[in-house]
Amino acid sequence: MFDVGYMIGLMPVLLGYLPLTLQIATASMAFALVLACLLAIVRVLAVPGLDLVVRLFISFFRGTPLLVQLFLFYYGLPQVIGFLLAINGITAAILGLTLHFAAYMAESIRAAIVGVDRSQSEAALSVGMTTGQMMRRIVLPQAARVAAPTLMNYFIDMIKSTSLAFTLGVTELMGATQKEAAGSFRYLEAFLAVAVIYWVVVEALSVVQRRLETALGRAYRR
Repeated sequence: MFDVGYMIGLMPVLLGYLPLTLQIATASMAFALVLACLLAIVRVLAVPGLDLVVRLFISFFRGTPLLVQLFLFYYGLPQVIGFLLAINGITAAILGLTLHFAAYMAESIRAAIVGVDRSQSEAALSVGMTTGQMMRRIVLPQAARVAAPTLMNYFIDMIKSTSLAFTLGVTELMGATQKEAAGSFRYLEAFLAVAVIYWVVVEALSVVQRRLETALGRAYRR
């Protein structure tokens, strides 16, 4: 029989693991954003040699499941790369999430950069700006406004994807739920409780996203 009292009592316990989940997601997002910007710039500028490497990187990480990538970094590569034996589950989760989402974010950022009016780039170069200055001062700020809502969606997806970290032995929100459910045999109550927590977090971030879109679009309204 469904035990509402157990579910409600379990929520404070699970919430104690929410900070770790958010820390993993935030760290992964920060690293992924930096990497995605670099990848996108290489794609836009079509840097000889590097462009092919970036295409292969994006193709691989978009074309294989995240869970496979996490297992690859935590269980597979340490067998052939000795120093990877020292990484723990949290580090492997951050690495996997970073590379996986950077591949998707790079394409979104590239599209945003390409969407900036070409005449602005030409004007910047005509007044003596270098390509780096043009990207940093003219193109990227405008591309950021376009890409921001999509990047926020990726962050939301990243928070939900941290639930796979428990497969690497990380006791984050999902890992804690699995242990509580296995110990009490109250699987329905435990997984419904964690679903509600994820739902509330995602809805809160959705509100932030809508306000961010409004703030970014205000300057462009006539």
